[in-house]
Amino acid sequence: MEIKQTPNGANSHQRAHLIRRLSKAAKWGDLLERLCSEKADPRTALEAAAYASYMRGNLLLEREANWENALRKFKNARAVYEELGKYGDVENQVLCRQRVEELDPSIRYCLYKMGRSNMKESELLDLSTQEGPGLDLLQGKLEAVMAEARLQQAVSLTELEWLGHKFPVKNEKTRVCILKAQEMEKDLLSPTSNSLVADKKFTFYDKIFMAYQDAKRHIRDDLVTAGGAEDMREDLIGLDKAVSCILLQRTIERNSLLVSLAKNRLRHQQGLSDERTEKPTKPEELVRLYDLLIQNITDLSDLATSGRERRIDESSYAVELAARRLAFQAERCFYLAQSYSAAGKFAEAYVLFHSARGHADSALQSQQQLQVSDKGLVKELRELSEQCRAQSCLVHAWALNKAEKAEEKLQKGVASLSLKHESSRKEDVKYLLDYLDKYEAAISVAGSKEPPRIVQVPPPFTTVPCRPIVLDTALNAIDFPSLEGRLKKEDKKKGFLGKWWGS
Repeated sequence: MEIKQTPNGANSHQRAHLIRRLSKAAKWGDLLERLCSEKADPRTALEAAAYASYMRGNLLLEREANWENALRKFKNARAVYEELGKYGDVENQVLCRQRVEELDPSIRYCLYKMGRSNMKESELLDLSTQEGPGLDLLQGKLEAVMAEARLQQAVSLTELEWLGHKFPVKNEKTRVCILKAQEMEKDLLSPTSNSLVADKKFTFYDKIFMAYQDAKRHIRDDLVTAGGAEDMREDLIGLDKAVSCILLQRTIERNSLLVSLAKNRLRHQQGLSDERTEKPTKPEELVRLYDLLIQNITDLSDLATSGRERRIDESSYAVELAARRLAFQAERCFYLAQSYSAAGKFAEAYVLFHSARGHADSALQSQQQLQVSDKGLVKELRELSEQCRAQSCLVHAWALNKAEKAEEKLQKGVASLSLKHESSRKEDVKYLLDYLDKYEAAISVAGSKEPPRIVQVPPPFTTVPCRPIVLDTALNAIDFPSLEGRLKKEDKKKGFLGKWWGS
């Protein structure tokens, strides 16, 4: 399994080593089965037999030598695990059911290789997306089969259609990448995809993005090699534009999925939904996601309308995108208002809710003017307009309540003012500048000789951080270079006494 998980796949030497390790594992499985049949209880003997069949099936699957025997081994192991899963404690039953689920893809793959199954490539893709420790050995086989099937189908893919215009696809590598992305799009947009969990959908989107990015890379390489052939360059530029637009469309779909998940979590926190959520969501997160959506749809509109000549279908598509952008702006303004409301800034929230309602009404009018309007989006915009109206009324009421409470607090504070000096102890003396936010008396009783307690003079001592003391101990361990060569040399000429004294 470790060799199977290498980034670039196993080479011939590694594959031979992998088969040798599998052979040893199958051999030890057979010995374990023989030992348990002689020494262990019947249940343990059955588990050992199932394990030995499973390992022998994996070996035959990797060798691609005897599909019928591999199928028989996998079926025997599955039958034993299925029976063992009916008895014992709950933990053992769960483990047996997991092993049965891991064996099903291997059985279906053996049937496919034997020609007994009419399994389509989409079903192979479903098998490749399943996870489990026993499926690692099968992943490489499934990828090879799907790559072979795509190469066969790529022959029929000669053009890519976008907005009613067809762009020729001549490079085989580009065809394979586009075909891979289109197959995953079909599985993602099929009715059965509603049962997929969000993580699986995000995995599909990531693979779609990788496929289209590879296609764009191959198109750019073809542009470099096209040279001065204007017709070929024009076709490649149009194809690159179409692939880039499709990539942006899928990005918008993925970000919209993130928005729907964040909305569900936020509704659950607000008590409007019964769905269980793992992590909390704030309105600021939705504001950030809508910023991404607005940027994505702006980029898509600019890219769709770019070019020397703007076609009618491109102009109508730009109008649709402008209507959707208005809807995203309304949603963004709504959740921005919610964030201000949660922070207690009711005046700002009131203005933002009114602005969001205006954006929603404008987006609703834009949708109604389209030839084919999005009914789901129209319904959401109407609900958003009503929510904006309701929330603006709420924050208006909360703002009035807050202002009324502030006025009551001020009246109570002023009414509680007293000119009495409650205590004459030095440690209990209070000064006006220290309690500006409270209604405390700052002057003493009438007739008293004590001065008003405005500020303490001299002011009290306050603690300040001390400057650090730095000891340069490294200086003692430094050996400086000799500077004798740079010293000024003395004059060698001496007088008579100097010569005599020197001698």
